[in-house]
Amino acid sequence: MTHPLRILKANDVAQALDQREREIMDVVRRAYEVHAQGDSHLPHSVFLRFPHDKRSRIIALPAYLGDSFALAGIKWIGSFPSNHERDIPRASAVMIFNSVETGLPEAIVEASLISAARTAASAALGARYLHGDPNPTTVGLIGCGFINHQILRFLCATYSSLTNLVIYDSNQQNAEQFAQIWRDHRAGMVIKVESQPAAVLRQAALVSFATTAIEPHIMDLSACPPGSTLLHISLRDISAEAILGCDNVVDDIDHACRAQTSVHLAAEHAGQRDFIRCTLADITRGQAAPRRSADGITVFSPFGLGVLDLAVGHMALEYAIDHGQGVTIDDFLP
Repeated sequence: MTHPLRILKANDVAQALDQREREIMDVVRRAYEVHAQGDSHLPHSVFLRFPHDKRSRIIALPAYLGDSFALAGIKWIGSFPSNHERDIPRASAVMIFNSVETGLPEAIVEASLISAARTAASAALGARYLHGDPNPTTVGLIGCGFINHQILRFLCATYSSLTNLVIYDSNQQNAEQFAQIWRDHRAGMVIKVESQPAAVLRQAALVSFATTAIEPHIMDLSACPPGSTLLHISLRDISAEAILGCDNVVDDIDHACRAQTSVHLAAEHAGQRDFIRCTLADITRGQAAPRRSADGITVFSPFGLGVLDLAVGHMALEYAIDHGQGVTIDDFLP
């Protein structure tokens, strides 16, 4: 008896996810809610680090997602910021799907695109549920890499009202290149490149952080307009003191309060975690209000859960099976 193994390359995944931003956001919302209901198993991710390179890491994210998903697997994702100097992507990843009945591996899938899509969908979902303005015209981006490119794509799919973009990157050339890509991609969008993060915070009430920062560099949020929503995707940009002064929403409290995230540092500083008001799933399920106050600053800090990778990865896998994509190996297992 053979147990075929399907392999999806990056191009297969890209085709499977193309122009499906709203579907992906819905799948991510459902995955969050199944996890919040307790029908999942999500061990803490494991960080493989290197003594000679503190910025680089490879992370293992095992997960099981129940309910109608019934999925098990693991994502193995590397983040090597110095890859930019080699002209190769910072992140690379692979996912393995296992049968929940036999444990046998069923698919190996290129996962950097899945990881980016689920991260962007999570950010856009956070904006949709947390931001008080249903029709924002301006969005700010701090960090001009691939993740914020994807987040902007999902935000544009969420808000047709977006006409202004304010961006910052520690590498000015990256910011200029990012701006040109989006001028070509979205005619009519007004794009400003700023030289300081505070200038972005001052001009946009909806801001996404997606940087490679390993420790806080934003110590003061006083520049933010009233009612700002900060999508703190890179997790380590904002100081503990600033975090403690905000309305904080996460994806999973236990996961968010580890690995030296800003939320983790804030919990250590405060000696408790009560400053985290709720999870995003509490809000999507109607169990918590979208914001603590209309004029305060809300920070969404999603740690990035493996159940999301399973849910979005399975979308790609189903599409590939339906369209005859990928490579099937019949004799992979003994």
